[in-house]
Amino acid sequence: MEKNILGNQLISCCINPVTGYFRDGLCRTISQDTGTHTVCASVTQEFLEYSASRGNDLITPVPHWKFPGLKAGDKWCLCISRWLDAEKVGKAPPIILEATHEKTLQYASLELLQNYAVKV
Repeated sequence: MEKNILGNQLISCCINPVTGYFRDGLCRTISQDTGTHTVCASVTQEFLEYSASRGNDLITPVPHWKFPGLKAGDKWCLCISRWLDAEKVGKAPPIILEATHEKTLQYASLELLQNYAVKV
């Protein structure tokens, strides 16, 4: 059983669009996931534009990868490093703690993450 940052069972981040490293809706990870896609975020337009400016365009659909492109309000499993980069410049999107994998705590404090929490 995968756990979230609160120590409880990890819940689904989103299935429409389907997210996660395994495209199963969960922000879980394995060692081959070099991006560590563990943060369940409700993306904002500001974050999407910031991410695109840093070379990770999450707005444009990529049908080959079955990626529909994101819009503000969509939930998505983000790389912890990208989320932390955005946080440092005031552009981090809010996160769903219950759907954020416990591995995230290896990179960020629970206190920091709780500052960005939204209710599911």
